[in-house]
Amino acid sequence: MEKTYDTLNDVLVNLFRDINDIEEKAITSYEYKDLTNNDMHVINAIGVGTKKNMSSIAKELSVTVGTLTISMNSLVKKGYVVRCRSTEDRRVVHISLSEKGIKAYEHHKHFHEQMIQGVVDTLTDEELKALVKALTKLTSWFRSFEEN
Repeated sequence: MEKTYDTLNDVLVNLFRDINDIEEKAITSYEYKDLTNNDMHVINAIGVGTKKNMSSIAKELSVTVGTLTISMNSLVKKGYVVRCRSTEDRRVVHISLSEKGIKAYEHHKHFHEQMIQGVVDTLTDEELKALVKALTKLTSWFRSFEEN
């Protein structure tokens, strides 16, 4: 049991960090060297084909609108994001990706597709089903802390 505990502890403590490090190396290619890992996650939250407001993006990222504003100002300045006032209600600001932002979004999406495919390719169907079931339970357990 102690070996299982040690293995789980190692995996849970190091997995997120390792994925973050790998993702950062993969997405900060020469073309996107001006973006941080955090910038890519903001771009991903904005998405393609929709206009969102700051509140919905902040909620998706679990950050305050104030915190998001700092990142958003940087992304607008770098040319990845466009702010546009609503024509119906000038108080509403829509956020969308520029053409440059869409390219960065697709680059990040491609990394995630490769990462998932790499995992899928190494597991049997039975192992994959067990992994999905275990990770779903783990996610629920972690998200229960957000509700408290």
